[in-house]
Amino acid sequence: MKKFIKTILISSLLLLCLTSCFNQQNLSTNRRSENVGMDFSLPENGGLSRLSPNGGQEITNNMVLIEGGVFVMGQTQQDVMGGITNPPKSVHVQSFYIDDTEVTNREYLIYLDWLKKVFPPENPKYKHIYAAAVPNEGVWEKPLGHDAGLSKNYLRHRAYENYPVVGVSWRQANDYCKWRTDRITEKQLMEEGVLKPLYTNKQITVEGRNHFDAEVFEADPKLLFNGDYSIYTEYVTNPEEEENDTTAIAAVVDKKDIILNIDRHSPSPSYRLPTEVEWEYAAKADIENRYFNSIRGRKKYAWNGESTRDLQSKYYVQHANFKQGKGDYSGIAGWSSDYGDITTPVRSYPPNAFGLYDMSGNVAEWVFDVYRPEIDTNLNDFNYARGNVFRKPKLNENGNIVIADYNTITYDTLPNGKIVPTVLPGQIIKEQISSSDAYLSPSFQKADNRDFADGDTASSRTYLEEDPERVKKVYNAPIIPAPVLNEETGKLEYVYDDKTRTSLITNHSRVYKGGSWKDREFWLDPSQRRFMEEYMSTDYIGFRCVVSKVGEGHEPGKRTPFNISY
Repeated sequence: MKKFIKTILISSLLLLCLTSCFNQQNLSTNRRSENVGMDFSLPENGGLSRLSPNGGQEITNNMVLIEGGVFVMGQTQQDVMGGITNPPKSVHVQSFYIDDTEVTNREYLIYLDWLKKVFPPENPKYKHIYAAAVPNEGVWEKPLGHDAGLSKNYLRHRAYENYPVVGVSWRQANDYCKWRTDRITEKQLMEEGVLKPLYTNKQITVEGRNHFDAEVFEADPKLLFNGDYSIYTEYVTNPEEEENDTTAIAAVVDKKDIILNIDRHSPSPSYRLPTEVEWEYAAKADIENRYFNSIRGRKKYAWNGESTRDLQSKYYVQHANFKQGKGDYSGIAGWSSDYGDITTPVRSYPPNAFGLYDMSGNVAEWVFDVYRPEIDTNLNDFNYARGNVFRKPKLNENGNIVIADYNTITYDTLPNGKIVPTVLPGQIIKEQISSSDAYLSPSFQKADNRDFADGDTASSRTYLEEDPERVKKVYNAPIIPAPVLNEETGKLEYVYDDKTRTSLITNHSRVYKGGSWKDREFWLDPSQRRFMEEYMSTDYIGFRCVVSKVGEGHEPGKRTPFNISY
């Protein structure tokens, strides 16, 4: 009898598990509306569903999921520089994925090879596109120093292929993130059988405008390759049948039906630079000591402990690649302390608690934010970021999205003289949102928010005063020496000088975080922050990419227990 009852219980548990798995599968594939009771993905009901067949995010294997939460941002240790602009503050971060290493020379060269194939530099129309993406290899040259061949070899020699790419500007790093988004989406669509391999398709030529772009695909697949449907497969799998059942594959007579099926794919993951908050949160990895670090904010480095050396090691090797003193970049011969006098290959040192390498040392890294000396989280303590410029696709007179053509490429000349395309052929031309778009919006009132509440007219003390001239001059011309009484009118008049005042900080100043191979220990603290113009580059700044986590920030059923350590 006991054996029979045990068998019943085991069978019930198995049935419950199978039912749960079936329900989970239905959640990811079912297109029936619970509110209406109809399956809107069927043609007879309009074919309206936009659910993705796989329902997941296409994330590469070298990315790590960072579970979001609250942490203490800013400097909590003694500041030997005497700074008071980076006080501790509590900020909440949503979950995201981040590369476990910086982008390497090898990965960046693949990007450059793709640009050279799609936009051949020998074609006069494209001659500036490839050159605009090439890192500044001259960053190794110094007036009083020998580059030891690094300007020639660092980027392109195979010996350095696993070293972090340097000499890239903030703008170049952003362009790489956009390219990575396009290629991963292209790969996903080819694996799902939606998109044919483009480079072996004899009917099309992948050059100029004819290349895959994720934003164009999501906006209107018909705009890709000038509406040439031959890039898409001629068969569509019935989502209601098993994927491997060949009887469920039906030929599509009208090519427009392909577009309807493609239209159900979820938006592709958007690769981008991390925000300053995300980068610092990932670098500190406060999960090593939740109470002491996350709540009180006392962690100093990306690793746990107060020393830059591994005290458990026999030779007390360093935790990171950094400059130890004047003229000391790697110790004496035969007794190297950090494996390299310049950068070192990625993953040369143990990762932090999140599994991320080189969040302190090796190279500093670009982040998204526009630099300001202070971060005022009273304005926003949730996913804080400064630098938003809201744009929308440009429409023609017929209301259709405008795609950049290869015959009319527009270039900009940066302050350092570099010529860069404003948009690549085949990409969507965008423009800033208008005042009518932001009218009565509860979220924002203008497109360009880089100056928001710090330098813009609306944040000045005289914003609501009647004197418009004083509003314009509040940040450039101080009163000299004080308001003067006009004896004729009896009113105070403000007198300004005619000097032009500038600052090192502009709306193009971008934050970079983390210490590098040529920085002293002070800069290894993830809370430290510096800035440089977005079009400039050095031999000690690289970057890595992130992707926002879609959906639940925590894995259901796998929440971390509250075993707080003190």
